[in-house]
Amino acid sequence: MSVLHVDLLRRELSQRNVTFAQKHALEHSCTLAELPSVTYRATELHHGNFLPASYKAIKANGKWAARLSNASGQSTAGLHTEGRWTKLDAGTSSDALLMNVFCCPAVLRCKTLQLLLEVGQGVKPEFGYRPRIPLMNGRGDRTEVDMRLGSLLVEAKLTEADFQRAPRSAMCAYRDFGVVFEPDELPQDQSWYFSYQLIRNVLAAYALDCSFCLITDARRPDLVEMFCAVIRAIRNADMRYRSKLLLWQELSTHLPRSLRSFLSEKYGIESV
Repeated sequence: MSVLHVDLLRRELSQRNVTFAQKHALEHSCTLAELPSVTYRATELHHGNFLPASYKAIKANGKWAARLSNASGQSTAGLHTEGRWTKLDAGTSSDALLMNVFCCPAVLRCKTLQLLLEVGQGVKPEFGYRPRIPLMNGRGDRTEVDMRLGSLLVEAKLTEADFQRAPRSAMCAYRDFGVVFEPDELPQDQSWYFSYQLIRNVLAAYALDCSFCLITDARRPDLVEMFCAVIRAIRNADMRYRSKLLLWQELSTHLPRSLRSFLSEKYGIESV
């Protein structure tokens, strides 16, 4: 069950982050709940939720640094802290994990990683990219893709429960929905299409003539199954070929040693 995988991973990451923060004397706060949720406090020079090299690069890039101020959608109730915190402060944030990896200066210089992702040399990550997926009414939607990397769109997941859902009528409002997918083959019930984020990202990649990649964790086989269910429903053969799955553990193999060690200690992500 999805709930079981989510719960086990959240527990593991919470325990790891408590140990990590205490071991390295990092400024942090914990919830008062049975399962402590760790949030880190940022300073100008350091942030416990980020590898130092990644954080330095983020602070030097205006657009990346602006994301550090995005307010969390979660309540601060139960935190040993006062004031405002952001979603990138949370130890279980998939956005923080994504930026830890792709903001690290040495990462995208790796030739094997460029080949794995099928991206060109010199590409720069764009986080929170708005593709404006075409609608039937001629407008574009307002949703975001986690990252654009050249001609690759990326959705990153870690402890999220699922890929959200959307009303059937909302999905049918997308211009290319029936061109890209066999609607009857998608995960759904009488009222909803499930795995909305995946469907949306594939539609964005199709409209932009890009590829799409989901990066998730090997400890989340439930998300892998959801991905496969959506990809099976793609009727456009070229788009099916351009949709791929990558695990954080696979990605870690191609990363610098300092980043691999950080991911292993803080997230339990081991290279394969």
